[in-house]
Amino acid sequence: MGEETRPRNAPGSARATTAAGAPLQCRPHDFGGAFVIAATTGTVRVDRQVFWSALLLIGVICVPVMLAPERGQQALDAVLGLLTGKFGWLYLWFAAAVFGFLVWLACSKYGRVRFGAEKDRPEFSTLSWMAMIFTASIGGGIMYWGVIEWAYYYNDPPMQMAPGSVEAAHWAATYPMFHWGFTAWGLFCLPALALAYVYHVRKQRTLRLSDACRGVLGDRADGWLGRLIDVLFIFGLVGAAGTSLGLEVPVVSEGMARITPLEQGSVLDVTVIAVWTLLFGASVFFGLQKGLRRLADVNIWLAFGLGAFILVLGPTVFMIDTFTNSIGLLFQNFVKMSFYTDPVGGSGFEEDWTVFYWGWWISYAPFVGLFVARISKGRTIRGMISGMCLAGSAGCWVSFALLGNTAMFYQVSDVLPVADIVSSQGDTAGIMAALSQLPLGGLVVAVFVLLVVLFLATTLDSSAYTMAAVSSRELPRGTEPARWHRVFWAVVLAGVSIVLMYVGGLEALQTLSIITAFPLIFVLALVLESLRRWLVADRRQRNRSDEAETDTGTDADTATADSTAAEGTESAEPPSVSALRNGA
Repeated sequence: MGEETRPRNAPGSARATTAAGAPLQCRPHDFGGAFVIAATTGTVRVDRQVFWSALLLIGVICVPVMLAPERGQQALDAVLGLLTGKFGWLYLWFAAAVFGFLVWLACSKYGRVRFGAEKDRPEFSTLSWMAMIFTASIGGGIMYWGVIEWAYYYNDPPMQMAPGSVEAAHWAATYPMFHWGFTAWGLFCLPALALAYVYHVRKQRTLRLSDACRGVLGDRADGWLGRLIDVLFIFGLVGAAGTSLGLEVPVVSEGMARITPLEQGSVLDVTVIAVWTLLFGASVFFGLQKGLRRLADVNIWLAFGLGAFILVLGPTVFMIDTFTNSIGLLFQNFVKMSFYTDPVGGSGFEEDWTVFYWGWWISYAPFVGLFVARISKGRTIRGMISGMCLAGSAGCWVSFALLGNTAMFYQVSDVLPVADIVSSQGDTAGIMAALSQLPLGGLVVAVFVLLVVLFLATTLDSSAYTMAAVSSRELPRGTEPARWHRVFWAVVLAGVSIVLMYVGGLEALQTLSIITAFPLIFVLALVLESLRRWLVADRRQRNRSDEAETDTGTDADTATADSTAAEGTESAEPPSVSALRNGA
């Protein structure tokens, strides 16, 4: 993760330099999420249409909820009921279609297309590349759900199973791997492919979600329609990032309350978010990015260390056996799980979980796509798809195998009723109880909380950067958004998460993810079609160029042959002519 890369200058522009006059050197923000670039000279203007429209849309959702929590929650529930009741099938079909498209793309002739010139090679090792993607896209979510998601399925299983049964336990360990598996990463991969293609192959100067729709929209991507797409992107990211913050902050508060004299509660939750926001503002204004990058490396090694500790000192055999069983169930029932709606039984499992997750991934997808596109120069389409959908899924599965299966072992072995604690006392209590049960439980909780803190700082930092970049006008390669602009969006994210925690907790957060994802379904459909059109058109152009070169080469060879023959005729005249000349 320590490699340095130089930004490609925009066509016709001078080499970018720092304020001191030295050549600008850019490094990816290893701390996950945004591609943080050293500041350049010059002023970056705010795109007022995108900025104010996005802010207005966020306000329309959050302000009524804040002023009248009960009525606001009722309004959110009404919208949620409409989307899941009438359009839940759309989320399922869209996610399945994206995954099918990626499978076709990876196996087709287009899979060999490289992001950049044919001679370009990846700027980062595959391990570093995957680590950055995993940190940016998953963040603290896997830490939160990795421990207790199975408990929800165990207490309220799908497919009319008996709660707490052996069958429910088997599926409770399998469904998290489905929700964090191929389909989820496929939703992340789609915009990453399109944005990487338009940025590295078609040499688009800017990098916005609207740029990924140019294959369909053309120049209209620069008009009001493109602005609307970018507004919806910011709206979706606020929903997704606000959901992440709202879910994970109470975990940090609970952990701090366990290892310090502080009392857990809403005051501590708000204090945690406020401190994060202040730290982020300080990092922007006082140049602490290098320190954050070092913390990113610490974050990865802490995660590996915690995983190895749990694997060795936890219920190792149960973890591996349950993981193996879940793999079999997942592959045998992947299609069934992808389209499960329970229209007769009406359990609501699909609306509560699968639609929620697909909405969450869709809301996050453009943000992840922007980040992945920047760091994927030199990679192929097939390499990106396999890296994200296969390696990304495997990383999530290992997390569930270590964290979730350990907690489930305590439940089924009557060591600790984790599922009952989650049901009666809440998610954070269940997470802390399960982790505390491990050997050296206090140390495990402290490391776990530190990991979540680092992941949450990633979310706040990278999301704010991306929203500021998208709402800036003409932000070419080698420049970054204004500092105040980044801090402003960080404050907005913090405010949204506080409002949602204040109103309805998990239910309100799930509702926001589903609502913000709905318009992005249609935007990502444009992204898919744009990528398809670009690939087909560019391949036809290459074929025509190859044919033209072949024809030119053939004509040149024919002309050369004719010229050689003519020279030979002049130098070797027929005998009759030579004889006449000699006779004369």
